[in-house]
Amino acid sequence: MDKNDIVTVNDLTSLLNVSDMTVRRDLEELSESGKLIRIHGGAQKVNVSPLEEASHAEKREVHIKEKQEIAKLAANEIRNFDTVFVGPGTTSELIAPYIKGVNSLRIVTISIPVFESFKNADVQCELILAGGIYRSRSGTLIGALASNAVSGLKFDKAFVGVNGIQNSQIMTANTEEGRIQSVALNNSQTKYIVADKYKLNRNDFYTFYSLDDVDYLITNKDTSYETLDYYQQYVRVINDNRRN
Repeated sequence: MDKNDIVTVNDLTSLLNVSDMTVRRDLEELSESGKLIRIHGGAQKVNVSPLEEASHAEKREVHIKEKQEIAKLAANEIRNFDTVFVGPGTTSELIAPYIKGVNSLRIVTISIPVFESFKNADVQCELILAGGIYRSRSGTLIGALASNAVSGLKFDKAFVGVNGIQNSQIMTANTEEGRIQSVALNNSQTKYIVADKYKLNRNDFYTFYSLDDVDYLITNKDTSYETLDYYQQYVRVINDNRRN
C-alpha cells in the first residue's frame, strides 16, 4: 500500500499472479464485508479505533494543524443571525476564534470545552449549554436532560464531529453522545460533519448517522484525491474554502 493506504488492482495482479477479474471480485467481497474501502482502480485500508477511547486531553494534542484548518472552514459557514448547534470534539472547540465579523448568533452545545471556547472568544452570541450528566472523557453533558433539551430546539446549522467515517456510516465512541448529535442534526436545516482526514476510512463503536443525510463534509485540503472522490458519492465536500 502507498502512504494513503491504497493498493491498486494492477499491483495486486502482479503480486499475486492472478487475473484482474479475480482481484476485482475479491475486493468487492472484502468491501461488502467492511474490511476495506473499494475505490476506483483499487482499494483503501479501513482503520480501526482502539478499544478505549482517547481522553479529551489526548485528543487535543494530535493533528492540531488539520483540526485548525477544518475549524476555520466551519467558521466561514456561519452567518449573522444563525442559530447553530456545535457538537463536542476537539475540532469543534477551535471554531470560535475563527468567527469574524458575525453578529447576533445563538450557539447551542452539550460540550463544556466548546462552551468555554465561545465564552472566551470575541464572538457576539447568545450562548446556551444544554445540561445533563457530565462525561469526563470528552467533557460532554449527556443523558435524558441533555437529549430532551436539544430535541426541543431548531437550528439553522449544526456542526458535528466524529470519531470515524466508513462508507456512509458516521461513527463515535459513545452511544449517548451519538444519539444527541443525531437529534441535533435532524433538527438542523443545514448539516455539517467536521472530520480531519485521519477520521476517514476509520471505524468506531457506534454508528449514529448516515453521510447520505448530511449536506456537507468539511475535511482537509490535502486529503487524497481517491478518498475525496470516494466520499463525494455520498455528500458534498468542503475543503480549502471550496465546495466539491
